[in-house]
Amino acid sequence: MRGLPCFGALLAATALWLAVPQAASAENAQAPQAWQACFGAASSPDDRMAACSRVIDAKAETGRKLAGAYCSRGEAFTEKRDFDRALADLDEAVRIDPNYACAYTNRGRVYALKSDLDRAIAEYDQAIRIDPSFALAFNNRGDAWFGKGDAVRAMADFSAAIKLDRKLSIAWGNRGFLHYRMHDFPQAIADYSEQIKLSPSVLAYINRGNAYRDSEQLDKAAADYGEVTKLAPEDARGWRNRGLIRFFQGNNKGGVADYDKALQYDPADGDSWNNRAQGKLRLGDKAGAIADFKKALELHPDLKSARDSLQSLGVKS
Repeated sequence: MRGLPCFGALLAATALWLAVPQAASAENAQAPQAWQACFGAASSPDDRMAACSRVIDAKAETGRKLAGAYCSRGEAFTEKRDFDRALADLDEAVRIDPNYACAYTNRGRVYALKSDLDRAIAEYDQAIRIDPSFALAFNNRGDAWFGKGDAVRAMADFSAAIKLDRKLSIAWGNRGFLHYRMHDFPQAIADYSEQIKLSPSVLAYINRGNAYRDSEQLDKAAADYGEVTKLAPEDARGWRNRGLIRFFQGNNKGGVADYDKALQYDPADGDSWNNRAQGKLRLGDKAGAIADFKKALELHPDLKSARDSLQSLGVKS
């Protein structure tokens, strides 16, 4: 499902940064750099694990600060998809401080990634009971409700997250995707536009481009896919999506050029070979079209449009 990656990505490390302790105690034997690396948003998971381990092993912190170190290390383990150690750390964070909403939210994230959505929702419920203003907990619970097929509850949670924190860009994107799935393209575009204002990203532009495309605003769709080619020139999605729009607009030469780029970066995409073949055929390049159709079938033997096109050209597939 195109656009679903928005939901795959919504449970990002930001769950951690909303409720971490503010500073290390003066008696902490570890250097301030260890504390900063343990909680710093720019730290890699490996750096965060190492730094948080130093904070924990120093045995100088207690209460919320110690719970925060376990929570942060648990988040890092989650990023590494080491769920057992992540849960062990997050369980310890909850044991140390049962009123630490962030630990429940991050633990909910682990269960969500393990596809245990009921348990994830229970964790987010607890985080929200502790801190009713915790926007990301609402956002993440909305994702879990979406995963369970409950669009009404998902919409309510995404809207609550936005009301609580209008700068939470992922909530705008997630609500936009839900509107898109409901074929409410104007509202989807409005939500994606807010997301892009707050945090421009490849996925946000692709998703808004899809909404423009499906509402037949082709120039705007092409512009958004063009932004993707600028932000991530080696990401084939921007090139092939814009290439398709150019074909829709009758710009076969431009479409073929975009698919040239798409296939440079993703040569295993059979649909791109098939689509480029169609463009070449319209430009009168029969030999090039036949070669592309054959390549499309080599990659996807069940691609009916490529097989039918070859047959119409008198070529046995």
